[in-house]
Amino acid sequence: MGSDEYIVMLPYMAHGHLIPFLALARQIQRTTGFTITIANTALNIQYLRSTISTDSNSSIRFAELPFCSSDHGLPPNAENTENLPPNKIVNLFHASLSLKDPFRRLVRDIIDQEGRLPLCIISDVFFGWAVEVAKSVGTVNVTFTTGGAYGTMAYISLWLNLPHRSTDSDEFPLPGFPESYRFHRSQLHPFLRAADGTDMWSTFMQPQISHCLESCGWLCNSVEEIEPFGLQLLRKYLKLPVWTIYEHPSSSSRSSEGMRRKAAKVKEQILSATRDEGEERGSSVKALDDFVRTILSKRTEQSTILNLGTNI
Repeated sequence: MGSDEYIVMLPYMAHGHLIPFLALARQIQRTTGFTITIANTALNIQYLRSTISTDSNSSIRFAELPFCSSDHGLPPNAENTENLPPNKIVNLFHASLSLKDPFRRLVRDIIDQEGRLPLCIISDVFFGWAVEVAKSVGTVNVTFTTGGAYGTMAYISLWLNLPHRSTDSDEFPLPGFPESYRFHRSQLHPFLRAADGTDMWSTFMQPQISHCLESCGWLCNSVEEIEPFGLQLLRKYLKLPVWTIYEHPSSSSRSSEGMRRKAAKVKEQILSATRDEGEERGSSVKALDDFVRTILSKRTEQSTILNLGTNI
C-alpha cells in the first residue's frame, strides 16, 4: 500500500490505553507501511518510547502535547492514572479536555509538514472531542476502544442511559441488550452507582461517548471468534462499522501454568484470528484490511467532493 499515507493517534492517559494504541500502531504500520504519529503528554510519550527498542521502525513517531498537571489540581507530573489517588482520577479526565486545542495545532502542523491530510485520526473513546478536531482539519475520525466488545457495549450504554437511576430495584435492563437481560446494581463501580448526570464523572463521560458516536467507525480490541454476541450488540447500538483488531499474542506469558492451560482455547482462537499465512487469513487480519480499505475510500470521497466544489 501507499507508504506516503499517515495516521495520527491519540490514546488516553493510562498505561492500559497507551500500550494497546502502540500495538495497533505497529500492526497498521507493519501491514500498510503508513507512517503513524502517536500524540500524548510528555511523560506518556517518554513511557511509550521506553517500551520500544531504539532500532524500532522509524515510521512510528511520537509527538508531545503540552500539559501541566498542577494547573488542574493534580499532583506534579501526574500525567496518567499510574500512582494517582482514586479520588483524583476524575480530575485527570476533566484535565484531559485541555489537550484539545494543542492537539488541533499539532495536527495542523503535521499537515503543513506532510503537505496533505492524515488518512484519519484514531482516538480513544475517552477523547470524543477528537471527532470535531478531525472534521475541522478535513479528515475523518475513528474511535478505538481498548476493551472488549461486550464490556464496551455495557460501559457506554450505562453512561449514556444511567438506567439504574430509573428504578428502585437492584436489577435493571440495559438499553442495547436483549430485554431478558438484567444487570445488578452491585456490578457497578461506586462512582457509576452514584452518577446522576450532573456529577463530575457523568459530565465527562456522557459528552465524550456521545461525540464518539459521530466517528466514521470504531476499532475494538477483540476478535470475532471470542465475542460474536458482544460485537453484534455493539454494531447494532452504534450503527457504525466495528473492526476487531487484535495484536498477535506474545509467546511468553507471566501467567501461571494453570492459567495458561485455562487460556489455551482462547489463545488458539486469537491465534486463528491473527493468522496471516498465504490464503489463511484470520478475522483480525481481514478486519484490518477492511478498515484500511474503508478509510482509503473515505479519502477518495473527500477528494471527489473537493474537486466538485472547485469546479462549481
